[in-house]
Amino acid sequence: VQLQASGGGLVQAGGSLRLSCAASEDTFKGYVVGWFRQPVGKKREYVAVFGWKNFDTRYADSVKGRFTVSRDIAQRTMYLQMNNLQSDDTAIYYCAASVGWSTMPERYKYWGRGTLVTVSS
Repeated sequence: VQLQASGGGLVQAGGSLRLSCAASEDTFKGYVVGWFRQPVGKKREYVAVFGWKNFDTRYADSVKGRFTVSRDIAQRTMYLQMNNLQSDDTAIYYCAASVGWSTMPERYKYWGRGTLVTVSS
């Protein structure tokens, strides 16, 4: 099972990016999926998680109102739309899938390769 995240890059503060995460097979079916990030020198933290089937979504306080998750079930792809990016959002972003609901990275079994988001001030 493979997850592939993409869409990172360099953006100025206040700008936007959209990350994508595609699954190689029906990984997301029945799973909780999420976006996480890890700034340099810091622990990995959750950004947003949601149930693939019911789309019950939770956002970290730091991104509420700025980031939005979505999914394309047919394409087995999920997205993270990031608006009004700030320098604190600079990190490697990862997508992941878990059997059970959690915001804790260690509970996630499947991980994609990270994609770097750099926000310049």
